[in-house]
Amino acid sequence: MIRVGITGGIGSGKSTVCKLLADKGVAVYDSDAAARRLMEEDASLREGLVARFGRAVFDGGRLDRKYLAGAVFGDAAALADLNALVHPVVRADFETWAARQTGDYVVLESAILFESGFDAAVDRTVAVLAPAEVRVARVCRRDGSTPEAVRQRMAAQADDEMLCRRADFTLVNIVEDELAAAVDDLDRRLRRPDKTEQP
Repeated sequence: MIRVGITGGIGSGKSTVCKLLADKGVAVYDSDAAARRLMEEDASLREGLVARFGRAVFDGGRLDRKYLAGAVFGDAAALADLNALVHPVVRADFETWAARQTGDYVVLESAILFESGFDAAVDRTVAVLAPAEVRVARVCRRDGSTPEAVRQRMAAQADDEMLCRRADFTLVNIVEDELAAAVDDLDRRLRRPDKTEQP
């Protein structure tokens, strides 16, 4: 069984790709959801968060995500400290989860696959790409964000050039029907890794 990391910037459609694969019976690990869960459930991680960010990081036993976001916003050192606490725990959780799965391959969904080093935990990587104007429009429709706010978030993420350079596969998500066909092709390739070639 191989492990496949899927990444892409905001509005690119990586979650759509993961849902299409899940609909085919592929097990998908959502690293963002896992991080939120583990920050509340993992005792050693909780202790580390309190030690670094103070007891206010938990409110009534629940993670105060707004407080934590404020603590790291615009503070590169604080964000690095948070990542150093969270990423190893998420990776270990993924490893445990992946070992329990069956099938030809499993998927790790991560917006920061390469930046976090999670690409070292997988055998193949997939980048989901879309033109900037398409991504902005999607996120504005989905979240009610302003175009300026979406572009700010995009600017803080890895650009498509880096993703294309580092990923084993790329999927361009502009037209829904074409994306579904591309995911079908990707699925076939991943189920026969010995015959997989770069598209």
